[in-house]
Amino acid sequence: MENLIPLTLGIGPGSIALIGVVALIIFGPKKLPELGRAAGQTLKEFKSATNGIMEDDKDKKDETKEK
Repeated sequence: MENLIPLTLGIGPGSIALIGVVALIIFGPKKLPELGRAAGQTLKEFKSATNGIMEDDKDKKDETKEK
């Protein structure tokens, strides 16, 4: 299935650098790695959950085709 939302969402390297600098100013260098890890774990769990839902839908479609 095609991705409906582009991975980068049209954000260029300059915008990413600006976001990084602003985050560094707001949260500080000690807190930033913790926030990055938490965001990564959340994204991983979200992807896992959506893949599970997609597999369930695929299984249901296969069952209805067999009947």
